[in-house]
Order: sequence, then structure tokens, then C-alpha cells
Amino acid sequence: MTTDEIIDALWGESPPVSAQANLYTYVSGLRQLLGRAAATGEPRPRTMPGGYQLDLRPGERDADVFESLAGEGRRALADSRPATAAECLERALGLWRGAVLQDMDRADWLLPFAVRLEEAKLAAVEDRMTARLELGHHADLTSELTELITRHPLRERLWGQLMTAQHRSGAQQQAIETYGRLRRLLKAELGVRPGPQVRQIYEAMVDSDAASDTPSSIDIKPPGVRPAQLPAVPAPFVGRAEHLRRLDTLIERAPEADPVQVVTCVISGPAGVGKSTLAAYWAHRVADRFPDGQLYVNLRGFDPAAQAKTPTEAVRGFLEALDLLPEHIPATLDAQAALYRSRLAGRRILVVLDNARDAEQVRPLLPGSSTAAVVITSRNRLTPLLAVGGAHPLTLDLFTRDEARALLTRRLGADRTGADPHATEKIITACARLPLALGIAAARADHSGSSLDGIAAELGDATSRLDALNGGDALSEVRAVFSWSYMALTPPAARLFRLLGRHAGPDISTAAAASLAGRPLVQVRQLLDELVRINLVVQHVPGRYTSHDLLRAYAADLTDGTSGDPTGVTRLMDHYTCTAHTAARLLRPHQDPIPLPLGPAAAGTIAERPADLKAAMAWLTAEHAVLLAAGRRAGATGFDRHAWQLAWCLDTFLTRQGHWDDLIDSWRAARDAAARLGDLVAQAHAYRNLAHAQALLGRYPEAHADYDRALELYAEGGSPAGQARTHLQLGVVWERQGRHDLAVRHDQQALTLYRAAGHLRGEADALNAVGWDFAQLGDYLQALVHCEQALDVHLRTGNRHGAAHTWDSVGYAYHHLGEHVRAVECYQHAVDLFRELRDRYNEADATTHLGDAYEAAGDPVGARTAWTLARNILEDLEHPDAERLHARLMT
Repeated sequence: MTTDEIIDALWGESPPVSAQANLYTYVSGLRQLLGRAAATGEPRPRTMPGGYQLDLRPGERDADVFESLAGEGRRALADSRPATAAECLERALGLWRGAVLQDMDRADWLLPFAVRLEEAKLAAVEDRMTARLELGHHADLTSELTELITRHPLRERLWGQLMTAQHRSGAQQQAIETYGRLRRLLKAELGVRPGPQVRQIYEAMVDSDAASDTPSSIDIKPPGVRPAQLPAVPAPFVGRAEHLRRLDTLIERAPEADPVQVVTCVISGPAGVGKSTLAAYWAHRVADRFPDGQLYVNLRGFDPAAQAKTPTEAVRGFLEALDLLPEHIPATLDAQAALYRSRLAGRRILVVLDNARDAEQVRPLLPGSSTAAVVITSRNRLTPLLAVGGAHPLTLDLFTRDEARALLTRRLGADRTGADPHATEKIITACARLPLALGIAAARADHSGSSLDGIAAELGDATSRLDALNGGDALSEVRAVFSWSYMALTPPAARLFRLLGRHAGPDISTAAAASLAGRPLVQVRQLLDELVRINLVVQHVPGRYTSHDLLRAYAADLTDGTSGDPTGVTRLMDHYTCTAHTAARLLRPHQDPIPLPLGPAAAGTIAERPADLKAAMAWLTAEHAVLLAAGRRAGATGFDRHAWQLAWCLDTFLTRQGHWDDLIDSWRAARDAAARLGDLVAQAHAYRNLAHAQALLGRYPEAHADYDRALELYAEGGSPAGQARTHLQLGVVWERQGRHDLAVRHDQQALTLYRAAGHLRGEADALNAVGWDFAQLGDYLQALVHCEQALDVHLRTGNRHGAAHTWDSVGYAYHHLGEHVRAVECYQHAVDLFRELRDRYNEADATTHLGDAYEAAGDPVGARTAWTLARNILEDLEHPDAERLHARLMT
């Protein structure tokens, strides 16, 4: 470090007049502590021109020893050697005493180092817990994990380990309650639900209950100059801490990882995300590690205003920078590349290849000596270099919201962004957290003097957002920068990209993209791969593709300027309605046919065919947000029939998963679409299902009004089955309001209508409803007569959902007749069926009843376990009944 760097680190912007003299004193004291270097006998630290250098031997820095032991432990864990893992991790953690650098005043420049080490310590603690769990130390870990969670309450992995330890120790109820505590904590503190790993542990738990160092003296330098070609870094540079750490790690571990291979890193990402800025900033930061110089070239791989630089041009430039006279440079590319590699052999040099188009442009520019390092930036992922050349990928994505906020604050000042945080957040959202867009927006706000609220309003108009993000030249205009990637596409891939601008959802599957394009799946996969390689879309999960809002706006802008494919949206709507209809029928195979039947799909549509209930649920879960967006887009663009059909197809899924607000929005859109279509029965169906969703949330006045309108429309449209189903649902609403006399009246009317229409499944549903009403009125024997008739029909017709509801009713009757063992059996049948059908709300309802039966049977542990399970589900669904159960468990 230079003397100035050390003084700045010690005293910041206000060093004392005696800083230089103090530093000499400190270095002298440090040398007394550290002694002399074993290899050279020189004092440590050594005096260098303008500063000092500290040479460390392997193992001298305890942080390195810790990280090595922790890494060895993790590898042993991955290799299923828990005993070895536990031993290594114990040794690693044994090196610690208190917090990182606790004896020091932790200045800002030390904080990132401290935070990283503290996080590494916690990760090692968690790894050690995993190893001990695998060794069977469940009972010993419960109290230790509880204490750790008290100190680190938001470490979800620790919660999952505690649940596992409790469950394996036989404390199932405690494990379930632990999940509930985590659920409430995360909701209160962060407004989120537990992550997928903890949820998987919980669900599995519930299901199981139900069923060497390189010498620094090497310094080989051929004659010649020391090139220093790195470009300036645009100010300010913010964020990217993890990416910088990964780049640092590649260089630090290169000799031990492979002493003969060149360390090459490919930084890829979409246009405007800051790849070149990151590469230049990091290269400047580590330039001192490459004392033989830094080579840089802009290969202009995606610059439409100039031809991409050829490998011959680039390598000649490097040879000239290495002090070769033009007349000494060979004529052919192969000879030039060979001479270039010879000049770099044994030299500690950094090569930055910016804006590469493809692997062929880069290969002749790669050194052959492991003493060099290469960083490449490209919008293309350069897969051949990764697969064959051993390059390390580093994908650069959008800024986090914190990074975006930091950029605006650095550019505009904390007083300005702090005075209008709402407008700042709106600008971040409108810019899609794209660094280029944020920089342009900040420049506009800075130069124009406009208020942040005014800039936010200008960017908030989606139709003109790309026009607003124009910094005055091709390098600072978002649309122009995107166009350089677009113009590199083949014509079929460019067409698909334009069509993706018409897609409403947050992401798209391969099959949906094939329907949109009207092309075979195999061909569309290849086109999507091309878009991924050039970072116009991202495959964020296998088989699903997305891009940020500004790229979607650019694609839509391109579509508006071309004839496009007017049938593409029709194919897409047909894809979603046909597939959703198949999935809906698998969820409820005994429901009545869809009132607005699906017509033949447009030619080129590739509908998916879920094979069973599990596949249907998986598809609906993956497409949930997309289907809602498609329904909204359908209603707004004249696809009214599709809008209504999508609501019908989503009804069972949204109801069972507890997505109440989505359910209401979906049926409101369907109601309006049916009105435009002039279909009375479709309108009635929309009103009835909208009322059902309102009732589920306890909004009874709104529900009654919608049910009354549904009855009128069903009567006008001549649908007695629709009237019957409405009366049946009204019975449920009155029963929830404590009016069992009105409930039984509606349910008996439904029974009469169903029998007259010869509707067997509806008749069974009505029989169960009437039986339930009798149970609520205290006539449990009469309840059993009706419910057992209903159960017989449901079992004969294979209606598992109807059977689940009826098992719950039968269990209720037996419970109140004092036959608690039979009641538990019936309730358990209901719970198992609802869980199998993924009907989470009714699973919670039946599980509550099961807990009631356990309590009546004198089993308080069974009761509390069931109630805790039910409460956890209701909390996950954000249903108000969760509070009632929570209060009950607290007594």
C-alpha cells in the first residue's frame, strides 16, 4: 500500500499534521511484532518506493486458515462424510474469539471485510449443524439451535435445522409450532413468507406425519514498455460487491486451482447493465497485482456505427502496445497470435477484452501463460469459451433496489433523493433498475433542474418511456443501445423477440412462446437460446424466459412499428385457455362443463396437456401470474371470451390456494367480459363466483348482492342447475352468519332443483349441505341420514372433493354424538383428501375440526398439533380465521 493510502485508511479526510511521523512509529512497532521474513531476512513490512509491502506466508492469516477449513468441511458435507465435515468445521470455528476485528475501531474501509467474514462464520455454524444432524445428534442440538435463533432470528436455515432436530427427536408438535413462529416473525419483520427450503422441510414433515503458494520473487520481464491501457471508469461506481468479490477470488486462487491455465472470466449480461464499467473498475482496483501492465481493447462487437474489430486489428494493437515496431509484426493472424503469446509468456499482465461479439473474435487474443489473466465483456454468453476454454462465467443482472437508490443518491445528492423518496422509488421502477437508464434519468434531473417527481411522471408513461431515456447520443440512449443487440439477431429470432413484446405476463414458457410464434417447439427452443445468448431474454428457471420491463417495452415498440403477426396473440390466448381448461378439469373432474365452451384453437397453437392432478397443479402454479395478466389483457383487447374462460379455468386453483384477491379480480373481469358478450348465463356464473370469493373473505353484504343478481340472471337465462348451485352457496353464507334456519331453506331448495334437473352430483352436494344444516341445528341423526346418502353418491361417482366435504360433515355429526373415535377417523379422511387435492383452505377447516375431536377424546397434544397445522395454513393464506386459532392456542 502507498503511504497516502495507509494515512487515508487510518485518519480519513482529517489526518493530523504528524501523520507521516506517526506512521513511521506504527510501522516500527508492527515490525517488532511480526519479526523478519523467514525466507529473505527482511523486516516485515518491507519498505517499498512510496509505501510498504507485507509478505504473508501460507497459514499466517487466521481468516485464510478458517476459510480453508470451512471449505474442506463443506466439501466433506457434499461428499456425504458428515463426521469429517463436523471435525473440520469445529476446527474452523475454534479459531474465533468474539466478533471480527472487535479490538479495533472498524472504519468504513474495514466493514466489507468484517461483514464477509461474519457471514462466513454463520454459514460455517449452519454447516456444522447440518453435519451434526446427519450424525444423529438431534436431541443435543435443540437448545443450541434455539439460542442461535435468538441471536440471529432471520436466519431461515437455522429455523429449518431446529424444525428438523425437533421432528427427528419426536417433538412433532414443537416442530410445527416452530414453523408458525417463523411464519409470523417474517411477516411482521419483512412482510414475506418463509423461503422454499424451509417450506419444503415443513411440508415433508407434515406429509410424514400424515402418511501451495507461488513465490513472489518470480519476476520474468522481457524488454519493452509496461502498457497501461485501461479506460477511465465512469463516476460514480456503486454496488456489485459480490461480483467484485468473485473476480478477486478468481485471481487469488488461480495458481492453486490450475498452475498452467490462464484465468479467464466472461462477464455477460443485457445491454446497459454495466459490464464494461464493472470490468474497468475492477481492473483499476487490481492493477497493482499485474506489475507488467494492462492491455485493453474495445472490440465493438455490437456497435452498429462501426464494424466490429477483427482479431487481426486487435492483436496488432496489442503487439504495438508491447513495443513491437510495425515492420516486426507478421502478416498472418496465426503468426501474430503466436508472437503475442510469446511476448506475454511469464508476464503478470491483465488483458481486458471489452464488448466481444463471439468466441471466434476473442480466441486469438487469449494469452498462453498462466501468469496472465483475461476479463471479457459481452452481451453474448460466449458459451464455447465456457465449455471448451474453461472460462469462468459471471452474469451481470439489473441493480438491486438498494444499488439503484445508491446510484441516484451519489449522482443527485442525499438531500434531494431523501426529500422525495416516493419519486425516487418511482424512477427506479420506471428504469427497471437498469444502470444505463438510471444514469440517464439522473443526468436529466441534474441538468434540467426538474423535480424528481416531474422526472418520475415523465418516465411513468410507458408509451414514451424509451423516448425519455435519451442522453443525447447513441451511447446514452436506451433504445439505441438495445438496438445494437437486436440487429445482431437472425431474422427468425428477431421476429420472436418482437412477438414477445405482445406477451402480458412476467415470463413465458417454451410452449407458450411456440404458440405465440406459430413455430414448432424444437425451432422455438433454438430461437430462445439465441435470445438468451445475446441477453435479450433470461432463462430464469428451466423452460421459462423473462426480460426486464424496458426490454419488453422496446420489443413492444418494435412490434408497433411493424406489421407483426396479428394471429400471434390469438394463438397465445388459445394456448393459455386450452391448457388451463385441461388443468381445471383435472383439479375438479366432476364439475359441470364450462358454460362458454372452448372453440377450436388457432392453427399453430401448441397447447400443453398436464397428465394428472400433480402436473396440473405444477402448471397452474408456474403460470399463476401469467394467467392473471393474460386475463386482464384479454378483457382490454377484445378477447372477451378468453377473459371469461380463463376466470372459469382458474377458479378452483385460486380458491384452493387461497388467492382470494386474485379470485375477485379475475371474476370481475369475467363479469364485464360476459356483459359485453351479452351471455346471461355467463354473467350469472361470474356474479355467483364473485359472490363466493367475497363470502370467503367475510364480505357478506357484497356477497348477498352478487348472489341475488346471479339468481335473476340464471332464471332469465333458463339455467335451473345454476340456480341450484347459487342456493347451495347461499346456504353456506347464511350458515357462516349463524342463520341455520335460512341456510337449510336454501339448501333444500337446491336439492329440489337438482333432483328435478337429474343432476346427480349436484344432488349429492345438496344432500351433504342439508345434512350439515341439521347438524348445526342439533339434529345429528338426521344429519347422518342425509350426509351418508351424499357420501354414497360421491364415492360411487368418484367425486373426491365432494367426498372430502361429506367426510367432514359425517365426522362433525359423530363428534357431537359423542363417538369421538369415529369422528377422528372421518375427519382424517377429509384432511387426507383435501391435502391430496391441494385444497388448502378446506384442509385447514377440516384439520380444525380434527383438533376439536381430539380435544373431546381427551388427547390435548393431538388437538394442539392439529390446530397448529390449521393455523399455519390459514396464516400462509392470510385468512382472518388464523387469528381465532392463534388465540385459542395461546389459552
